[in-house]
Amino acid sequence: MRHASFRLPFGAVSAALGAIVLTSVGVAADSSQPPVDESSIQPTTASFGGAEPLATTRTVPHWSSETVNGSDGVTYRYNIVGADPATEASATVGVAIIPLDVTVDGVPFNGSDSVDGVVASPLFQTGDYSGTPATTFSSHGGPLSAGNTDVQLLDATMRSEFDKVGTDYHVVLGAPAVQDAVAIDVPAEKGLAMGNSRGVAMAFVDQGWFQTRVQNELGRLHLDPTRLAIFLTKDVMLYADHDVTHCCALGAHGAGHVTGGLSGSVNGNGNQPVHTFVWASWFTAGFFLPSAWIARDIFALSHEVTEWANDPFNTNAVQPWSSPPNAPQYGCGTLLETGDPTFGIGFAAGTNTFDPHSGGVFHIQDEAFLPWFMRTASTSQALQVTALGGRYTFMGLLNPAPWFRTPASSC
Repeated sequence: MRHASFRLPFGAVSAALGAIVLTSVGVAADSSQPPVDESSIQPTTASFGGAEPLATTRTVPHWSSETVNGSDGVTYRYNIVGADPATEASATVGVAIIPLDVTVDGVPFNGSDSVDGVVASPLFQTGDYSGTPATTFSSHGGPLSAGNTDVQLLDATMRSEFDKVGTDYHVVLGAPAVQDAVAIDVPAEKGLAMGNSRGVAMAFVDQGWFQTRVQNELGRLHLDPTRLAIFLTKDVMLYADHDVTHCCALGAHGAGHVTGGLSGSVNGNGNQPVHTFVWASWFTAGFFLPSAWIARDIFALSHEVTEWANDPFNTNAVQPWSSPPNAPQYGCGTLLETGDPTFGIGFAAGTNTFDPHSGGVFHIQDEAFLPWFMRTASTSQALQVTALGGRYTFMGLLNPAPWFRTPASSC
């Protein structure tokens, strides 16, 4: 199947959002939020806090290591989900999906409507990543990750990142336990609903208010801290600083001690639970302009799940890196946020029958690898032309941006 190509790749997601024409969709007459100025919309992702684990902490399986940065000579330590790749062992992480059915200005945005699509997506189903039918840059796709077959998306990405394709190293997401949907009614002063020129309703919600709702649900549901918790919404974006013009976050991940909130540790004799979690929206095709080819279905969720795997506790500090031209909204990054540098760039995978306008595929974001952040020669899977050495992102040569042929630039 031929897929529409994204012809303006660098920064085009921002441009596509900025060009949205918004109209009211059942907006309450007394809504205290002003209309959204579409030119102010800047797509990004967010952090929902972090927590440093101890060796005895009850949390997701993870390993720790360190790398000497090739630029500043500093040794950076990090925690990553799964088993140490050096052991070539396999780890399975349990998952709980919590659908959030959000109502804004009387308009429903039900995460429960997208659960089946997420469960059927490459995040949980196995597939062949040796090639892709389409990318941000090409409607024809091409070779992706040789030998990376019969694996889930995250597993394929991590095996490529640590050059373990063809070994027994795996990071597997277990069959998700889907919780009952949680109803969230957004107060008038904390959000608004608008519609774009293609008739798709869009929700804008205050980030601080929404993050507190997630924290509350982590405590109320008594979730298993050894599982990844995925809070799923549909067509919901968050604005920062209680200002709807400071918009929009499409996903986030975080960690925290539930009994003490998500911003600090509590006394627990070293074995208190640390919950790790992701929030992201499923985005309906047409939510963004067609030129933003990647921006639909699970692209935001794929971004956040892979970032969670590479930095589950939001504590993996790295030498500050300068946002590349395709993702200027991130400024100067200081954490191992693998999806931020590659924002807006991705590829197609799997079979999507859940959105008739999806082109029949799921849309996956590319991810930067550890050596890119550590300013070292790539020790990841070889590029599609092996003589060119290792890759710095999962897409390799299918991501032609020159700033991903070398390590990150410093701020």
